[in-house]
Amino acid sequence: MAKFTLQQAADVLAIKQVVYEWGDELDIHNGLEMRQADVLAEDVAYNVGGEWREGLKAVEAFYQGRAEALRAGAGLMTMRHIITSLRVSFDDADNARVGYLLVFFAAVGEGPFDTYCDPLAVADVKMECRRDTDGEWRITRFDSGQIFRRG
Repeated sequence: MAKFTLQQAADVLAIKQVVYEWGDELDIHNGLEMRQADVLAEDVAYNVGGEWREGLKAVEAFYQGRAEALRAGAGLMTMRHIITSLRVSFDDADNARVGYLLVFFAAVGEGPFDTYCDPLAVADVKMECRRDTDGEWRITRFDSGQIFRRG
């Protein structure tokens, strides 16, 4: 059973909000406004597209490149990240580990969609978050392993 101090309980809420805002950024803007969302640390380590990206600029470059490739092909995707079973543990007052289950839906085009769509993937996600010098929590590490994937 998780036992938190009052400060840790407040921090858990702030960390959850950062994770949810990260998911919204991907769902609403396809990751193209990650810097404006202000959810990733400048020195983030981020595993996406089968590669580790080091730093916010590298993450931005990945999402920009993916969007350009999709636009040149079938078009941008509509995505929804469903985050569930989120757990937070603290390494110290300013560093936390986050784990959750991610159910991911995606389809090319703009919704609403009226055809059946099962999840594209279900993944176990591991994140690390840090309270930066401005007092805000940001994601410093993102990694996931897909346990189910649409063929």
